[in-house]
Amino acid sequence: MKTEFLGKTLSGPFTVPSGIVTCAAPIIQRFFDQIAEVGVLTTKSICLEPRLGYREPILSQYAPGCFMNAVGLTNPGAVRSAELMAQLEIPEDRFLLISIFGGSVEEYVEVAKILAPHADGLELNLSCPHAKGYGMAMGQDPALVKEITAAVKAAVDIPVIPKLTPNVPNFAEIAEAALAGGADALCAINTVGPSQHTRHGHAVLSNGEGGMSGKGVLPIALKCVSQVSHLDIPVIACGGLSSAEDVRSFQHAGATIFGIGSALVGMTTDDIADYFKALSSDLENDTETAESLVRYDIDMEFSPVTLVENKRICDDICILTFDRKVGVKPGEFIFLWVPGLGEKPFSALTDDPFSLVVINLGQFTQALMSLEPGTEAYFRGPHGIAVTPPADATIMAVSGGTGLAAVYQIARDFSNSGTNKAEIFFGARNSERLYFIDECEAICRTHIATDDGSAGFHGVVTELLRQRLAEMSQAELDKLVFYNCGPEPMVHAAVSVQRAFCREDQIFNAIDYMTKCGVGICGACNSPDGRRLCVDGPFLVENTQ
Repeated sequence: MKTEFLGKTLSGPFTVPSGIVTCAAPIIQRFFDQIAEVGVLTTKSICLEPRLGYREPILSQYAPGCFMNAVGLTNPGAVRSAELMAQLEIPEDRFLLISIFGGSVEEYVEVAKILAPHADGLELNLSCPHAKGYGMAMGQDPALVKEITAAVKAAVDIPVIPKLTPNVPNFAEIAEAALAGGADALCAINTVGPSQHTRHGHAVLSNGEGGMSGKGVLPIALKCVSQVSHLDIPVIACGGLSSAEDVRSFQHAGATIFGIGSALVGMTTDDIADYFKALSSDLENDTETAESLVRYDIDMEFSPVTLVENKRICDDICILTFDRKVGVKPGEFIFLWVPGLGEKPFSALTDDPFSLVVINLGQFTQALMSLEPGTEAYFRGPHGIAVTPPADATIMAVSGGTGLAAVYQIARDFSNSGTNKAEIFFGARNSERLYFIDECEAICRTHIATDDGSAGFHGVVTELLRQRLAEMSQAELDKLVFYNCGPEPMVHAAVSVQRAFCREDQIFNAIDYMTKCGVGICGACNSPDGRRLCVDGPFLVENTQ
């Protein structure tokens, strides 16, 4: 579906709104390479200096297809973002829209100058409802909207597109002010709010409140777009779109480009590609099939659990055991939420009773280290894709740190008898950091390596792995399926060894990338090739594009 937009002929009329999915350069590149229907690629909002944003939870679902988020405008800063954007290979028929924000007119201009050389256009975030001093705080004032737009427009030679907030009584006036400032197009709308979503008597979002998105805001978005239809300017429509009928409604209201955001929750990268193909086909053939691909079945509800035991392994490792069974398959993961502290994803070390391994890596995990039995917490999930090795495969798992929790159930549930018995390789700095060894030995062949030689092999676990693979026949090697989980350097070292003996399609990796939302929206868990661990993994087959 060729689309004309601001002087370019684009491969498709769709975009993904800022802060949704395409939040990292590798994901953007993967969309460029594989999803032609998305003609406009919008980045997450970028400011002058790096921002960590809010701690998790950053996303909640208050009804099917209806969400609330408060990410906190997380970004690596303008200079680093420019370096990342410069690495992109942008097809001629695509439009890279870089979203920017600042705390003053001068900051907007400075960020714009840094990023403009790498963009086809700049989106001005004048509408974020949950970051004090930014976004909506500036976008509610027509005079300031005009001033910011005019200042950025004067500083760059590419199109400038203000993104407007619906949280004003005078939306059309704000849009007219942006147009008077020289806007080349408008983006309408950002999230609605801020509002609060509670579960079990606690506000879910760590920020307390956030912006609403998804199906619940579609009527508001449609109203806002209709209010600017009289202006002679292209409009990017965002807010609750998921079906061809939604797109047609916004077409009739005057929109040119159509943003699909919350509808992508829970979709793998391949699912998203199929969805946009279906949506384009629906528009061309007057059908309605894409809506059936939207994941309204995603469950983000929290279930209560009570801590039964906090077993200290060493100074910075413990095992938490809770009072109930959880339904989690090998390879899947869950989120543990402690209100007031936050939430983090964990592989379940065991599912009955539910237990997990904690390594002290920051504020949240440090707090978990000292939780007392009787503490009530909450979990959601499972998330991710369960592993499905061939029936005759021999499982060989390589783990470090908390990675053992991710592979123990795989070995337990898919270990064959005799010569095909699963094998686990577990590496640690010293014997004090080893855990769950007796349980592993009860289900599979277990290989231990410690850096100081205090237990098992003296050296790194990947050298122990190399020795074991060298002992095996080609027929045995051909039956292996590897599951590697742990810190990135360890996983890469394991892959290097495995490639010397086996095919890449036998190797699956789960690297400890940051995972925030768990449903594919925030893009924090992107791998170098643009896949997202939380929906495409967590175990990703090696070197797949």
